[in-house]
Amino acid sequence: MTRKEIEERKFRPASQEAADARLRTETPQTSSAAYRLAFQDTEFLLREDLRPVRFQLELLKPQLLMDEAKIESTFVFYGSARIPEPEQVQARIDAATTPEQKRIAENLGRKARYYEEARKLARISAQYPVNEAGCRHFVVCSGGGPSIMEAANRGAADVGQTTIGMNIVLPHEQSPNRFVTPELSFQFHYFALRKMHFLLRARALAVFPGGFGTFDEMFELLTLIQTGKMKPIPVLLFGREFWTRVVDFEALADEGVISPSDLNLLTWVETAEDAWEAVQRFYEDSEAPGCG
Repeated sequence: MTRKEIEERKFRPASQEAADARLRTETPQTSSAAYRLAFQDTEFLLREDLRPVRFQLELLKPQLLMDEAKIESTFVFYGSARIPEPEQVQARIDAATTPEQKRIAENLGRKARYYEEARKLARISAQYPVNEAGCRHFVVCSGGGPSIMEAANRGAADVGQTTIGMNIVLPHEQSPNRFVTPELSFQFHYFALRKMHFLLRARALAVFPGGFGTFDEMFELLTLIQTGKMKPIPVLLFGREFWTRVVDFEALADEGVISPSDLNLLTWVETAEDAWEAVQRFYEDSEAPGCG
């Protein structure tokens, strides 16, 4: 008998204790918040002093559920929440009521092809074979929202594979896109923990045109690799025309604020096929991924 089995026999499970606690007789004492079991007391858990505990819970929950799903590594997709799928482009342009709105709709419409490229790349990644132990690699993971994120989850769903969505609570209403596997649909309060989970299992990362959120996530990853805090992985940038217009990477090197070799952290691609070929090249001398 293992130690775990011995401990499980020795103590009643917390779930049973929690159920029994709800059957209390109502008295002034038992009705007091002080009498609640600490882990059943939401007001207590939300206190400012309990932030470290909430951090730990938000780290543990997705970690345990992905472990149980035998997800060993992921293929993470970053990108805008505003780029439309190709079928929506003309409707959005037609719906514009000012020249400025029309210009922006047309700009976003020109990027609609990246919705399809994200979807295609996700299809390819999601079909990476499960090994003999049942462990899964290159599982598609996105922020769980619309646009590029939806395209990634949709691509995995197209081929009947599970796919991860990591949403975050925002002041405005939002919900996971319909292609996220329900059992792998996570919601975060802390951006820091969400970004950590994006990278803990990441074996490759595709970055599509995007705004502040995409920049934040991409540059944090590049910093982690640059400083040796994280082993290098393929960082695939889709849309060289877009990225070199909004960020002058060469100028950063010319100004001396990054090393010329840091530019090698980026792999420029335009199609799903190019991206997957780059991932295969990156790992061609590595052993096939296993479990653990």
